[in-house]
Amino acid sequence: MTVYYRPIAQVDACRPDDAMPLAGSWSWFNTVERIERSQKPTLIGIGDVPADVIERISSDRAPVAGLQLDQPKIMGILNVTPDSFSDGGKFLERSNGVPHALQMVADGADILDIGGESTRPGAKEVTIEEEIARTAPVIEAIGKASDVPISIDTRKSAVASAAITAGATIVNDVSGFEFDPRLKDVVASSGLPVCLMHSQGDPENMQKDPRYDDVLLDVYDFLQTKIDEAEAAGIPRDRVIVDPGIGFGKTLDHNLRLLRGISLFHSLGCSILLGVSRKRFIGTLGNAQEADQRISGSVAVAMAAVSQGVQILRVHDVGKTRQALSLHMAVTSA
Repeated sequence: MTVYYRPIAQVDACRPDDAMPLAGSWSWFNTVERIERSQKPTLIGIGDVPADVIERISSDRAPVAGLQLDQPKIMGILNVTPDSFSDGGKFLERSNGVPHALQMVADGADILDIGGESTRPGAKEVTIEEEIARTAPVIEAIGKASDVPISIDTRKSAVASAAITAGATIVNDVSGFEFDPRLKDVVASSGLPVCLMHSQGDPENMQKDPRYDDVLLDVYDFLQTKIDEAEAAGIPRDRVIVDPGIGFGKTLDHNLRLLRGISLFHSLGCSILLGVSRKRFIGTLGNAQEADQRISGSVAVAMAAVSQGVQILRVHDVGKTRQALSLHMAVTSA
């Protein structure tokens, strides 16, 4: 029976002598939740946790595209698509997309994530040729105007290769190598970091009655398997970022379970990316029908994740998130 260890993240300035840093970050822990399937979880001290687990939880995370992760980073979203759920069509043309990207950098984005295929529930697959035509020229144009790290949001090896040639320095695969296994080889040969996300099903069908035995542990097991696959392909663990995939084949209750327990994923020894910006569950809980009415709720969830040591926040509203993050860190950091 697998045993899982979830560090109980703290940010209080009154820090006990036995506390350890959480992933080398602004958070700390000295208590761990020990979890086994079909058993009641128990709280234990760090002295009762295996040494290798403590090492994975507490060790500094490797830089991502030159960015140190001892402070939270903001990843600004640029969807060069006609049909993304929040901003579909707004930035499809390069004349709109590139200025918006540069404005996000000015507003405080540490990374830009460029996507040419919508992954909203019900979205149809885009051809490789069309996805490259949408993303590669934009990446190249941004790279000429800014040195901000650029992530390519794609499931496809050919699209990733074209984006890397254009200047992308991170690969973000929402399928976790499930859609196109050849993407592993592209990432391995590039030497770039990769974000592996959990999703149950494809965008076309992922919200049709998703089910789990225990969503937190099932997602953890999936990501552990994907890290193992990455390492076998020549991608070291310190180049892997993990994303639990909020809203990708999950109900509202699944999303909340993952968010409440997200510090569990520090046990994987990787940095964590969270993308909750403007998603439907925020509108459901926050009584906001339209995506652009969910900014406050998106920021609130992001700050809760930062309190659990999440290193990268993928957001639409960079300026508002940056303001909230600056205040959050000023108030909570010793």
